Amino acid sequence: MSLFLDSADAEDARQAHKLGFVAGITTNPTLIARTGRPALEVIAELCTIIPGPVFYQLSGPHFAAMLAEVEQAKAISPAQVIMKVPCTLEGLRLVHHFRDRVLCAVTALFTPAQAYLAAEAGARYIIPYVNRSTRLLGDGPALVHQMVEVLAHRKVEVLAASLKSPEEAVAALQAGAQHVTLPLPVILQMAESPYTAQALAEFEAAKG
Repeated sequence: MSLFLDSADAEDARQAHKLGFVAGITTNPTLIARTGRPALEVIAELCTIIPGPVFYQLSGPHFAAMLAEVEQAKAISPAQVIMKVPCTLEGLRLVHHFRDRVLCAVTALFTPAQAYLAAEAGARYIIPYVNRSTRLLGDGPALVHQMVEVLAHRKVEVLAASLKSPEEAVAALQAGAQHVTLPLPVILQMAESPYTAQALAEFEAAKG
């Protein structure tokens, strides 16, 4: 079970790395666009900050374009960069093309059927969007549970994304997700409880 940072911001990555227990970082085109910089330049910088996996999402519209993207991204850090591939037929074809050679995560899944096809194609991870699934379909954690059941005894692992609160992250883990990726504010919130602060204040007062 691993915790990933969901960000393309270098300062977020530095703060997460200092914590020591964040395994890696996931990015997507929206997060990278917010930096105002070229995608591969952002990925290269993140690889120098985070020693663990750095997920890069392909944006090419067809197989040949995605194939070229993979070659460019892997050149940055072959052992570190993991490809995030959208769950389309062209994307699944690409995942199968690279199976056993390039670690791939299939992203933007909203059905157990998509999870099954991603596993058949050879994905190492599948990435369901939990919060967005709750908003669109009614119950994101339930969808995670269905995917986990479909993928039982398969090597593919569920990396839950689109998590907006500590409670949502815990619900995804309870549903069977092996990993979660969270924005830095949510990671920081998970360490806090007003009752912890209250207990510490009582301890300090008792020292008198």
